[in-house]
Amino acid sequence: MASDGEGACMQCKKIPPTEESLTCLTCGTPWHVPCLSSPPESLASTLQWECPDCSGDFDPVPQPGEGSDLVAAIRAIESDVTLTDEDKAKKRQQLLSGKASSSMGLDADILAALGENLKCSFCLQLLERPVTTPCGHNFCLKCFVKWTEQGKRECIKCRFVVPNDVAANPRINASLVSAIRLAKVSRTSAAAAAASTSNVYHYVSNENRPDEAFTTERAIIGGIANAASGKIYVTVPGDHFGPIPAENDPVRNQGVLVGESWKSRLACKQWGAHVVHVAGIAGQSKHGAQSVAISVGYDDDEDHGEWFLYTGSGGRDLSGNRRTNKQQSFDQKFTNGNEALRLSCRMGYPVRVVRTYKEKIAAYAPEEGVRYDGIYRVEKCWRKVSVQGKFKVCRYLFVRCDNDPAPWTSDEHGDRPRPLPHVPELAQAIDLFERIETPSWDFDEAEGCWKWMKPPPASKKPVNVLDPEERKLMKEAMDAARSSTLREQLLKGFSCQICLQVMNFPVTTPCAHNFCKGCLEGKFVGQTRMMERSRGGRTLRAMKNIMKCPCCPRDISDFLQNVQVNREVMDVIEKVKKQEEGEASSVDEKEGKAETESEENSEITDAEDVEQPRKRAKLDTEAVVSAA
Repeated sequence: MASDGEGACMQCKKIPPTEESLTCLTCGTPWHVPCLSSPPESLASTLQWECPDCSGDFDPVPQPGEGSDLVAAIRAIESDVTLTDEDKAKKRQQLLSGKASSSMGLDADILAALGENLKCSFCLQLLERPVTTPCGHNFCLKCFVKWTEQGKRECIKCRFVVPNDVAANPRINASLVSAIRLAKVSRTSAAAAAASTSNVYHYVSNENRPDEAFTTERAIIGGIANAASGKIYVTVPGDHFGPIPAENDPVRNQGVLVGESWKSRLACKQWGAHVVHVAGIAGQSKHGAQSVAISVGYDDDEDHGEWFLYTGSGGRDLSGNRRTNKQQSFDQKFTNGNEALRLSCRMGYPVRVVRTYKEKIAAYAPEEGVRYDGIYRVEKCWRKVSVQGKFKVCRYLFVRCDNDPAPWTSDEHGDRPRPLPHVPELAQAIDLFERIETPSWDFDEAEGCWKWMKPPPASKKPVNVLDPEERKLMKEAMDAARSSTLREQLLKGFSCQICLQVMNFPVTTPCAHNFCKGCLEGKFVGQTRMMERSRGGRTLRAMKNIMKCPCCPRDISDFLQNVQVNREVMDVIEKVKKQEEGEASSVDEKEGKAETESEENSEITDAEDVEQPRKRAKLDTEAVVSAA
């Protein structure tokens, strides 16, 4: 099989040694010889060998998320002597597009439409953590970062020079993530797709609720900074470990879902995801840590999505007027919240993780507010000297272990046990602690999911429960618009954030917001890039005109000088629209045909009613003649 962008075989997922690799004479692509269905017969033939893509010989390549069953099915089709070449091609296409199973229905066409247009130009696979360049082309985050880390700034498709700020700080295109995952889940059932969409992109707002965050009369300055949180809407105690299930959500009966977001930490607190307002660690030194929040934090923090390195609390002088002090002034120790995290590491407790828009690693940060990203586990903890130098900080290695997929990945399944990443700073670590005993939260191979393998720690706090009347009011407030069909949900994800309609000539800003080209340009009509200035009859130097994105404070004035349409997304939207229009027309045809058939049946019935007395009269006449 051909190798992906990292040199791994796309079938066995391993990086083959040099002696097992074969390079195509035409395209120069390396292939893994043991995974080829028809490897070269002799050593001499390898000198003039062409890959299946260049020679035209079929060699099945598994699609993302598919296993060896797909390859076996394709080879079974190829070996069927009763089929013609045309029939084999049709069956292969049906199998790869998901049409082979009747349970998938027409919704499998959506994945085929996405697969044709939303492929990464580096790894040639369906986009994973998609990022969009200002020139309107889409790539996997991992492939894009690997390309830019080599010092290359030109788009591989159009040679457009990618701005340094986009290359250094790429953002994941949430609309593409939603569309790809929705189409993947559609292969099982439309109901699962609807559940997955709500699981990832359900949004909770506290604006019109009776007990939202409020400001007391004693607050000198009004606003959210001095506000107190409102009622807790879930029925779990403040020291609850692990996910918040549906049975503890009497209002919505769905629990706190991965990808659910709120406008502030106060609203996040009301739904129990992270129950402290300011602190980054929620936990007790003798009980364990239940959740952490990733924000601006410390200079030592590293975020890699499925795993991250987290710095403990303390070590700064926050007294007096130095509440915002960012400099370390003494060593951190394993006490309070730091000790709570170390206890969770030792016991293997699940830790909820929320990310805020303030996070420095923007690729995994939400565009705004606070987002719940699922369950992680602390695998190691240690201390080291901070990058600022001189003082020590507590460090923690978090690895994701949730049954639901992360908000930034297009996978339709959750995490599987993975090897721990290589952390270079462990070579200089002191007070290193690694868990030896079996973790309380672990993966059950028999059931194929993460669960409590040991009883969770008992709560030491009371539970807040809503009364029935409040529950009824909150349920009415939480009735979100649920899409009736899969295609409607997909098109809704591709809506412009200005006109709120399906995008026409879609464009993606460097901050990963999507708009119609006309809407975005109309927002800044009449504004020039440079603003002329004068004072007292003197002409001053022209000043750059700041043009902020309609959805965030980022300046997009440079992007607006040459707005490029995202052709790949536009093709997907057009194909989905055509499929929806085709279904509508077929329904109309069926209804018209049914009406015509009913009219013909009624005419036949009327004719039979007229003919029936004639037949009876004829029979009576024949009977009389025969009797005579």
